[in-house]
Amino acid sequence: IFPFTFRKLAGCTLFITGASRGIGKAIALKAAKDGANIVIAAKTAEPHPTLPGTIYTAAEEIEAAGGKALPCIVNVREEQQIINAVEKAVKTFGGIDILVNNASAISLTGTLETATKKVNLMMDVNVRGTYLTSKACLPHLRKSKNPHILNLSPPMNMNPMWFKNHCAYTISKYGMSMCVLGMAEEFRGEVAVNALWPKTAIHTAAMDMLGGAGIEKQCRKTDILADAAYCILTKPKTFTGNFVIDEVLLREEGVKDFDVYAIAPG
Repeated sequence: IFPFTFRKLAGCTLFITGASRGIGKAIALKAAKDGANIVIAAKTAEPHPTLPGTIYTAAEEIEAAGGKALPCIVNVREEQQIINAVEKAVKTFGGIDILVNNASAISLTGTLETATKKVNLMMDVNVRGTYLTSKACLPHLRKSKNPHILNLSPPMNMNPMWFKNHCAYTISKYGMSMCVLGMAEEFRGEVAVNALWPKTAIHTAAMDMLGGAGIEKQCRKTDILADAAYCILTKPKTFTGNFVIDEVLLREEGVKDFDVYAIAPG
C-alpha cells in the first residue's frame, strides 16, 4: 500500500491539448504513471507523413503507463471541437481537474518572411486556442478540489531581442502568457493558473523540423518539462500566477543532476 501514498495525480483528469506527441505527450505519460485520466485533445487521428504518433498511439502508451486515456480529435482553431471534447471528458471521467494548454504552432521567421496563413495559424492556435480551451474547461475546473491550468508559454520579457527575429511567434506565445496573467487573477482562490517554459531547447519533432539534423545535441529531453509540470500540478491552487522556468523550479525542488535530461552530455 505504501507507494500509493505518493501517487498524487491518481484519479485526476487532465485535458491536454497537443498530447499526441512531444511535450504534451510527455506530461501525459508522467501523470499516467500515477493512474491519472488523460484526455488527448489533439488533431492527428490519421498517421502524419512526417510527424510521429496519433491520438490513438498516444492513448495506447498512456494506458500502458497506468493511466486511462480518452483520445479526442481536437483542432483548437475549431471552438466546437473543443466544446465537444470537454463534454465527452466530463461524461467519461466525471469532471476536469487540470488543463494543459500545450498545442502550439511555431514559425521562427521575420516579419516579411512570415506568410499570412502562418500568422493566422500562430494567433489562432496559440492565443485564441488557449483562450477558448481555458474558457470551455473553467466551469468544470471550478468544481475540482485542486484545479490547475498550465500554459506552455514564456515569461513576458519586453526586451526587443525576443521579438526582432520572430515577431509574430513571440506575440502569439506572449498572448498565452497574458492568459496566465489575467486568468490567475480573475480566478484567484478558485483555479491555479501558471506558465511553464524550458530554459533550453527541448528535443521534439517540431524542433527537428525547425533546426534540421544535429540540433538535438543542444537540446534536453521532454522529461525535464514533464517533471516540472508534475511539480506544478501537484502544488495547491494557492500556487498561481507564476511564470516557471523548468530548471529553476527543479533546482528549488532539490534536483542537482541535470545531465539526465541532456540528449548529449554537458
